[in-house]
Amino acid sequence: MEVKETKRLKHYNNKQKILLVGEGDFSFSLSLARAFGSATNLIATSLDSQAELERNYKNGKANVEELERLGCNVVFGVNVHSMTTKPNLGCSATHDRVIFNFPHAGFDYGREHQIKTIMYDRVTSFIVVFPLVLFGIFIFWEGKYIFGWFRRHQELVRGFMKSARLLVKDEDKGGEIHVVHKTEYPFSEWKLKTLGEKEGLELVSEIEFCLNHYPGYSNKRGSRGYNDSSFPVGKSSTFIFKKQFFY
Repeated sequence: MEVKETKRLKHYNNKQKILLVGEGDFSFSLSLARAFGSATNLIATSLDSQAELERNYKNGKANVEELERLGCNVVFGVNVHSMTTKPNLGCSATHDRVIFNFPHAGFDYGREHQIKTIMYDRVTSFIVVFPLVLFGIFIFWEGKYIFGWFRRHQELVRGFMKSARLLVKDEDKGGEIHVVHKTEYPFSEWKLKTLGEKEGLELVSEIEFCLNHYPGYSNKRGSRGYNDSSFPVGKSSTFIFKKQFFY
């Protein structure tokens, strides 16, 4: 049945076919569904299994149950790098919006705001030149770790973009890929615009993101025993990409 009344929440409305990936406790999807009064236009996904969701997030089960009552297609075990292999996510180039909020490759040690978890360039350039003379073998190894960790974040986002590009509608049909991400240093060094360009995407807009625009949304760390904890959003934006016509 065709939806007659358009209901909106910020950049999204109930007439768009929306795919959400990397959901924590599914509270962002639920915020949209409540605003629309329905979730029949939503596909909400998580890398977690259903059992992991219920174990890691106290509101996860209730959020999913409400989403499903509202008509949402909830899919577990979705890797953002291989979304096109999931037939229940829909056919190629059918989604108006594909959304990934606060992508993060997780932690081996350190916290998400620490420079060593994100950066590598200045550290490794120094260590490569003077690996043993000043700092010794341990620091040389540490530098390689930092390099690898930074790359993990970028590879996560780039793999998502590559997969999402196949699922979102073409630029002339209004398809958009949205990535919500922190904008201050060192997060700015993820270089989302450059990653998008490498995958045939053009950054067309960057809009300030505010948590209070999405009632009920609770952002989650989703890693290392802190799954159900929120983190400070700080200065963040919704980065809006469209397919490049020539790619």
